[in-house]
Amino acid sequence: MSTLLWPGRQTGRSTPIHLDNITLLLVFSIVLLGLVMVASASMSIAARNGGDPFSYVRAQFLLVLVGSMVAAGVFAIRTEWLEKFSIPLLVLAGLMLLLVLIPGIGHSVNGARRWIRIAGISIQVSEVARIIVLMFVASYAVRRETELQTSFAGLLKPLLIVMIFFALLLAEPDFGAASVLAVTAFALLFIAGARWRDVLGLAAVGAAFIAFVAVSSDYRLRRLTSFRNPWEDPLDSGFQLTQSLIAIGRGGWTGVGLGESVQKLFYLPEAHTDFLFAVLAEELGLIGIVVTLVLFLLLSARAMFIAKLAHDAGLKFAAYLAAGFGIWLALQSFINIGVNMGALPTKGLTLPFMSYGRSSMIATLAWVGIVLRVYHEAVQATRGSAAVGLRESARAAKPRIGAEALET
Repeated sequence: MSTLLWPGRQTGRSTPIHLDNITLLLVFSIVLLGLVMVASASMSIAARNGGDPFSYVRAQFLLVLVGSMVAAGVFAIRTEWLEKFSIPLLVLAGLMLLLVLIPGIGHSVNGARRWIRIAGISIQVSEVARIIVLMFVASYAVRRETELQTSFAGLLKPLLIVMIFFALLLAEPDFGAASVLAVTAFALLFIAGARWRDVLGLAAVGAAFIAFVAVSSDYRLRRLTSFRNPWEDPLDSGFQLTQSLIAIGRGGWTGVGLGESVQKLFYLPEAHTDFLFAVLAEELGLIGIVVTLVLFLLLSARAMFIAKLAHDAGLKFAAYLAAGFGIWLALQSFINIGVNMGALPTKGLTLPFMSYGRSSMIATLAWVGIVLRVYHEAVQATRGSAAVGLRESARAAKPRIGAEALET
């Protein structure tokens, strides 16, 4: 932990700012590794179009800078304000997701309408909406804690709201992001104290619903069936996965060397975005895979530690925010890596902090700013409680000391 001093607005005294060095170090390590791999994976794509081979990595670096500034701005917002405005923000997120579906406003890429263009910049609304929805779920878990922990309706109400956003994301379509949002929200409510029987019952219904949605579309059904044996149609439905598996298989123990990937040379589609992990596995081998997995596991575990720290300090809303980040990070990174390794059906989900992507990088770094704010408030509350305890002990000791002096 590091402590900085910030001038107070009213008293003029310096206010300590507590930063979690472990979180910062882990995020920095993952982002740096991602920049290296984006540079390696995107050179051939950029050169193919006659552009600068380093154009993608420069853009990614700029996104990291912008995301870091956004994280710093978010860090300055107290979590109690986020809790206070969680419902208005939820309404705003719903309106944005509706605007995406309107032709002329929503921008379509490869048949998916997920972006809004503002001043020539494409913004993927689902990335922002995901954070806001989980913020609302955390707020609900605090406001309706007794109802959530004692009744089925207490668990069902917020999940109905989540299902509305699930449907909006599905309409884009973005089945991967919708599923991750639903599972993360459900896990967060379970952590907040929902009853086991309610959780198991709704989990069964939810799993059946997601399975129905998955098989109700020919496009999603082809993805589900092709991942089981991509070699049946390696030039069409199984093309991405077969190329990814070839890349991972070529990596071996130590990899073929940084920048020496063959699959990224016009064979592996989306090599710098959804399938960046396959290029990493080919170039850095099993050692690179293990290092990447450990970094993500440590960051997820650190977020859960910060959540526990905030919960012990009595900051329940802040604790659920940090826990939501930890759950989402573990889930999305697990899905992306599972897709690359052929363990899960192909989904259009990026690898957090690493894959090339504008809105994804900025939104994820903004969430890091929220987690750092949770840590700051938790440490501040813990130290404040300790200081109050010491002052009360001192006050209680003074009369006793005076009485002892009179006796002598």
